[in-house]
Amino acid sequence: MYKNFDEVVEFATNFRHKLHENPELTWQENDTAKAIREILDMHNIEYKTYAGTGTVGVLAQDKKGPHIALRGDIDALPLEEKTDVAYKSTKPQCMHACGHDGHTATLIAAAIWLKQNEDKLPNPISLVFQPAEEGGHGAKKMIEEGCLEGVDMIFGWHNWPAIKFGQAVCPDGTVMAGNGTFHITLKGQGGHSSQPEICRDPVLAASAVTMALQQIVARQIAPQDTAVVSVTSIDAKSEVTVIPDIAKVEGSIRVPNKEIKEKVFKQIKQITESVATGYNVDVDVELRDRYNATINHENEASKVRKVLSETLGENWKSDIATPIMASEDFSYYLNTIPGAFALIGSDDGEEKHQKACHNVYYDFNDKLIKPVSISLMKLANFDF
Repeated sequence: MYKNFDEVVEFATNFRHKLHENPELTWQENDTAKAIREILDMHNIEYKTYAGTGTVGVLAQDKKGPHIALRGDIDALPLEEKTDVAYKSTKPQCMHACGHDGHTATLIAAAIWLKQNEDKLPNPISLVFQPAEEGGHGAKKMIEEGCLEGVDMIFGWHNWPAIKFGQAVCPDGTVMAGNGTFHITLKGQGGHSSQPEICRDPVLAASAVTMALQQIVARQIAPQDTAVVSVTSIDAKSEVTVIPDIAKVEGSIRVPNKEIKEKVFKQIKQITESVATGYNVDVDVELRDRYNATINHENEASKVRKVLSETLGENWKSDIATPIMASEDFSYYLNTIPGAFALIGSDDGEEKHQKACHNVYYDFNDKLIKPVSISLMKLANFDF
């Protein structure tokens, strides 16, 4: 038994640091899952397992109120950490650069205190520790295996360094964009750089494709809508006097809904094929769908806003524009049952808490654990 909630927060913070030292990539979170389950066992919290490394703690299952789920993600990213924190990652090319260690620790804090006060809970609660958020469609797999069976609504959150600490956003409707990727292979005929006239240059075609794709947002998408088309890689490695046979162009898109995603994908294919024809090269266009937009349900988003105002204070609302153009697989949950997702600010003035997610100098702000875990408990109808 903990004397007060601050002791729980301290426990969760130390646990966060241990997770940060030992990050695991998408679908490889075996030790992370083991550590989570050991803590649940330690505190007599029953749980079920899903999708291999997914874990769902269950509380007050005999209560008759609405069954509420709270979600935290657990996977790390393939990046080489460059921070100087004492709990720096011990694994090469693997770090918690998005704060999932903090999300997990925050849910652990809520789980422990809710268990200690289980007799006061008015409704069943599920504590969803989800793997493979970073492009692995972990939420989809968890749902397919039944993690939402009997659940009436779900709530989640993400730390956000671009928002000031003590502020947050949780709009009705779209909070984060959907995404997808494109993979273009241009096949020409290489040769000596002194004889371009007998070659079919895929490098020139790749350059033209890159520029032509910019017209999609500028000329094909209405100004009232939001979309991003980013070419992030051009690969045509060769010698300095050699025109190569192949050039590859890759990138990602961010969109607010399925309709615009379909339109953008169609335009990428049409434009690329037309440019390839003009430059006399062959082309293969692969379009990969990833996550849909994360779209909040109005009633649940309103509940989150009420809780945030109670927890963070009357000036809690950030003026950051939404939707944020990053993506989240929490969208799978919101496509299945009612719920809402919030972005909660971590920028307290410290440089490491201002670094964007997916940055090698990023570090989760531990000051978030207490207010956010309290918010999660309030969303579960616990009178903290």
